[in-house]
Amino acid sequence: MKVLQVLDQSGKPVQELKVPEEVFSYPVKDHLIYEAVINYLANQRQGTAATKTRAEVSGGGRKPWRQKGTGRARAGSVRSPLWRHGGTIFGPQPRDYRYAIPKKAKKNALKSALAAKLSENLLLIVDQINISQPKTKEALSWLKNLNLDSALIVDDFKNENLFRSVRNIPEVKAVDNRKLNIYDVLRYRWLVFSQQAFNSLVERLK
Repeated sequence: MKVLQVLDQSGKPVQELKVPEEVFSYPVKDHLIYEAVINYLANQRQGTAATKTRAEVSGGGRKPWRQKGTGRARAGSVRSPLWRHGGTIFGPQPRDYRYAIPKKAKKNALKSALAAKLSENLLLIVDQINISQPKTKEALSWLKNLNLDSALIVDDFKNENLFRSVRNIPEVKAVDNRKLNIYDVLRYRWLVFSQQAFNSLVERLK
């Protein structure tokens, strides 16, 4: 089993934690990570872009001018896509961009991303994250102690002070361990777990 250092809030090692090889020795598979990230981003799309076809734009109740004799081209409606303010041909319509990839592939992609963070020494485990008040200043002080600039902090939603304290800090985000996704893991430089959140994640990924 791999052994990781657990730090206190000041950044000093307080204990060692054994983690299963099957989670943090998983090979880094770039293509699997790529597929999982593309899937995540596609599933975030709202798909609400829309344009009006010639059947939906206003006007066009009658023929603009007679068919012959005016010297102008034939026209049947001001809704024509060829006209200004006319309908749009093949424009975007509301659609669902979501699609699924196998659960095992998604889990293995997350293992790959976590293994990559560990190999780069960008994964930290803190015994507990205690912020006494929901204040940005306190969160900044804690981040400074650990020398963190860009960080994804993983804990439980019950730690309300943490989530409220970091939400206005650029390049820092807090997520619940059950909501951890591969995009956020790769988006931020450092990955910081509370010990409880880390143990919960390892149990799910075994």
